[in-house]
Amino acid sequence: MENASARNMWGDYLDKHLEHAFEDAPTTVHFCNNEMDANECAALVKKGIKRATSPSLLGLQYRKEPLPKIGDFMVVTDWEGTAQCIVRTTKVSLRPFFSIDEAYARQEGEGDQSLAYWKRTHWEYYNKELEPFGRVPRESMIIVCQEFEKVF
Repeated sequence: MENASARNMWGDYLDKHLEHAFEDAPTTVHFCNNEMDANECAALVKKGIKRATSPSLLGLQYRKEPLPKIGDFMVVTDWEGTAQCIVRTTKVSLRPFFSIDEAYARQEGEGDQSLAYWKRTHWEYYNKELEPFGRVPRESMIIVCQEFEKVF
């Protein structure tokens, strides 16, 4: 883990949870593609409001990132890389964009937590995420719905 803040938080977590000492080192992530939203999302995760994230499968494939799996740990940081909390993946499902529902939008915890808000802001995000690869989002594109719980 290159991020010292995340490494320190992971060490603090392991001091209290020796049962996870042999787990793979967590990934270090900030949500969103801009400072304001990344910091807001980190705060929502810390408060236990944001309990899911939704990258596109295409985006993961183009960036050569693995699919998340149940049990994965992530250190959530703000935009600057300061660790805010640790979460653990509890569920992963692949769903077309058009099938995202109100319940899932609420788990994301952003904005007014409505499906309309989720679709609008995520469509904008997917446009920016896929643009460097010459791709555009589609209603049928696969979304990686990753649910998690804050553990530290």
